[in-house]
Amino acid sequence: MCIAARRRALEPVNILLDQLRGIARNSIEVLPSLAVALVVILLTWLVSKITASLLSRMLERTRLRKSLQELFALLTSIAVWVLGIMTAAVILFPGLTPASILAGLGIGSVAIGFAFKDVFENFLAGIIILFRKEMRIGDFVECEDIEGEVSRIAIRESHIRQTDGQLVIVPNSILFKNPLTIKTHLDHRRVTVICGVAYDVDVDTARSVISQAVQGCDTVISDDKPVQIFAQEFASSSINFEVTWWTGSTPLAVRQSRDQVVAAVKRALDDAGIEIPFPYRTLTFKEPLAMTRAHGDRDA
Repeated sequence: MCIAARRRALEPVNILLDQLRGIARNSIEVLPSLAVALVVILLTWLVSKITASLLSRMLERTRLRKSLQELFALLTSIAVWVLGIMTAAVILFPGLTPASILAGLGIGSVAIGFAFKDVFENFLAGIIILFRKEMRIGDFVECEDIEGEVSRIAIRESHIRQTDGQLVIVPNSILFKNPLTIKTHLDHRRVTVICGVAYDVDVDTARSVISQAVQGCDTVISDDKPVQIFAQEFASSSINFEVTWWTGSTPLAVRQSRDQVVAAVKRALDDAGIEIPFPYRTLTFKEPLAMTRAHGDRDA
């Protein structure tokens, strides 16, 4: 009885020892495959580095953007790593096949796609933006109340340096889905200001004085883009002219040109004796008003 009880007590221990022996035996059998899989991973790393270096040298000879070159290098590296990991998995687990791995990747990609929807949306938007020719590094853009210079276009986000020096990191999906204004797409931009003259001034004379003043500014491009001045409206106290000219497209160039043109027009109108009137206000009373004089006026 004692021997039988002792055997029953030792039976779980024996089962555990048998399982440990089986695990050890299987591990020893897997060691060669594991070593080969590690070698494959190492070779994959080397091939990825060599491929990235060769591809970078080839792309540097092209006119592609730096960010687009980085994208091609990244996609190539991902492809090499996927192929290497699939090869190592087949070596380590002989039951696996490339078809089953691809099927598993397909099911997993659906789940990952739902979990990281925003990340993939920004990634795809970044790829499309990188292939655009309209937005380049150094362009001044405006989108969703964000205005500044594009300093970097990455795969998932773009960096916009505002005119006050602040850096705004914008997800690429925002730049892709919303209207985007590229202010420096052309080298020149049209600027407009409103200038009013008094009603007793001859319109043609005022137009000539304003035109000569604008054309005399060195920030105004008037060789192939004429200065345009149109009488716009009968305002409450003045005839308003719409003064339009072309200048550089950067925000600084626009501000400098507007400052120079406004100062030149004011100076020219003053020299010509043409008034830029203050708003006049006429008051009409329903009943006559009694006029009284001050004591000093009565004595005079």
